[in-house]
Amino acid sequence: MSEPLPTIAARAERILLVRLSAIGDLVFASPLIAALRRARPQAHIAWLVRPECAPVLDRHPDLDEVIPCPIADWDRLWQHRRLAELARSVGRLGADLRARRFDLAIDLQGLLKSGLLTRLSGAPERIGLGSREGSQRLMTRVLSRGGESKRISSEYLYLAEQLGLPVQRFDLAVHVDGEDAGFADAVIDREGLGRGYAALCPFTTRPQKHWIEERWAPLAARLQADLGLSPVLLGGPSDQAAARRITAAAAGPLVDLTGRTSLRQAAALIQRAGLLVAVDTGLGHMGIAFGTPSLLLFGSTCPYLDTTRSNARVLYHRLNCSPCKRRPTCSARFDCMRAIAVDEIIAAAREVVAAPDARVDRGADGSA
Repeated sequence: MSEPLPTIAARAERILLVRLSAIGDLVFASPLIAALRRARPQAHIAWLVRPECAPVLDRHPDLDEVIPCPIADWDRLWQHRRLAELARSVGRLGADLRARRFDLAIDLQGLLKSGLLTRLSGAPERIGLGSREGSQRLMTRVLSRGGESKRISSEYLYLAEQLGLPVQRFDLAVHVDGEDAGFADAVIDREGLGRGYAALCPFTTRPQKHWIEERWAPLAARLQADLGLSPVLLGGPSDQAAARRITAAAAGPLVDLTGRTSLRQAAALIQRAGLLVAVDTGLGHMGIAFGTPSLLLFGSTCPYLDTTRSNARVLYHRLNCSPCKRRPTCSARFDCMRAIAVDEIIAAAREVVAAPDARVDRGADGSA
């Protein structure tokens, strides 16, 4: 008879978490780190992640090690059929992982690639969360993605409960260091943002997750006029062309920092913002982690409606086709996002800015 999951977790001395990406998913999974640390104060806890996503995790005080997985390099080697070099690189990572002698590895991603890496770790106990694509065959135990789906981070809360971890506090967590904080302070001083600013995060990887581009400039003007918050655009280098269009359409000052910050520097700016308005993107979920008053604009996806914070809210207009995820049926009209009006955002912004920075404690069933 197999051991109960709480017994496996209670005796683990060296624990590996596997979730390679993306930024938002890492933020969602971040409460597991503190929960594991509370349960196993002396354990060595490591996380295997894509290098470009490591800054989400690498300043977490309860995480002993962040291990970069060069999976993008492997993809390139595969595409160019440099198979011997690929095999050597995979072998090196496998040897490094096995040398760490993990006794428990948890695959939080549930894909074949993450399952193979979990198996490569050599950990005798391997737990897969929602394992599919055949990765379930590589695990010693598989758990479904349970929990209350409307609650942010619900599947990871469910996993923690099944492992017998303490979940009285199960908060998203992103950490920055003094250098990142100093960068944010310098930007605030240079751009004259000391009276308060709104961080705007309009960009993500899929067009059906975007809010209507021509509405960002009017929103920026209203945030300044109605709430006294200077608008600041945040995003990556690939978002700069869209940011220039938004800035050119703005009637008043709009600070464009798109592509001009590191990931943690952007996080430090979000931490200090008076308000965050974002689409379904990793930077947006960071606002909830920091307790920043936040509005999340959802349409084709709806990963959660319950933010667990009184000063954070999701704006979402469910249609018959919602959520379409990666298969929109509206001929690129994106009606669900178009239904979110500037006036609605301003009204909601007034409420979250005035709300206390408080976590609403809820049970596993979502009840207060």
